[in-house]
Amino acid sequence: MIKLILKPVVFLFLGSLLFLNSCNNDDDKSTTSSREQGIFKVLDDDTTIEMNGVIGSQSLNHFNSLYAAFPNVNKVNIKQCDGSEDDETNLQLSVRVHQLGIDTHLLDNGLIASGGVDFFLAGVQRTKGINTQIGVHSWSDGNGTEATDFPVGHTNHLPYINYYVSVGFTQQQAEDFYYFTINAASASSIHWMTDQEIVQYNILTLP
Repeated sequence: MIKLILKPVVFLFLGSLLFLNSCNNDDDKSTTSSREQGIFKVLDDDTTIEMNGVIGSQSLNHFNSLYAAFPNVNKVNIKQCDGSEDDETNLQLSVRVHQLGIDTHLLDNGLIASGGVDFFLAGVQRTKGINTQIGVHSWSDGNGTEATDFPVGHTNHLPYINYYVSVGFTQQQAEDFYYFTINAASASSIHWMTDQEIVQYNILTLP
């Protein structure tokens, strides 16, 4: 299990995320085929992306490149995503996925944690297989300050709460889930959600 530290993106405004054009740059060196870039791979049906790995600074570019080549993609199947090394990119990527109307599915024996859970919540429809793990914890600024050091309602909490609202949560649902995550475990630990918590905090979309 990778230990990842999340930082508050206090300068991030959801308005700036409303539409992100596909782009490439010279740092995008991880393409192994026209169907695979970074942690994403387009399956043979041309409509499903398989995701496996930690979200990094190039993940948005990788996703946009694949979507430009395969515009019929409507689902992301997640094998494992331990979190994010770049929280700002993760939120931008997640908003992009939601705006495109894409569903997310956690595969059998799959795992999502930390920023990987935030990405999963971008799915318009969110489902999971069997024997899965969903882990949450507090964020840290990397200097010993954690989310729980700030009072409820502090502006440092808003990027995450606003993100949850942007992908379909009500304001109350967003606040309830966010404050649950930061109190469930410290940044150096992890809390694996129970089946009851998964239902309580609307992690899956139910028929």
